[in-house]
Amino acid sequence: MESIHGHHIQVRIVQVSACATCSIKGHCTTADAKEKLIDVFTSQTEAYQPGDNVWVVGQLSMGWWAVILAFLIPLVLLVVVLFTAHALTGDDLTAVGVTLPVLAAYYLLLRAQRHRMSRKFAFYIEKQ
Repeated sequence: MESIHGHHIQVRIVQVSACATCSIKGHCTTADAKEKLIDVFTSQTEAYQPGDNVWVVGQLSMGWWAVILAFLIPLVLLVVVLFTAHALTGDDLTAVGVTLPVLAAYYLLLRAQRHRMSRKFAFYIEKQ
């Protein structure tokens, strides 16, 4: 656990690729580990101290929603807009020129809604 501010707890996690634990990872360029900060909101902050080891828990449905929002919807949007634009214009370059800004707008919309989505994608912590 990194820090506690009111009902907000920041937990530092180390995201390790599968090959990062390999015995020959020093000779390979694909092994990596990244540190990330996870925000957890709880009313039980008095039970935790900075430096405590905790489990970060999420619901399985969060993973499915993340895949749908980040990959499935953009894929469907890409295919529909690309084929519609190509059917209307008959030009490949124009179809791509219409499709890419639509995808960019979708991801900007997701980014603008991040505070609203943070309530749906909430993590919980448990003592180890």
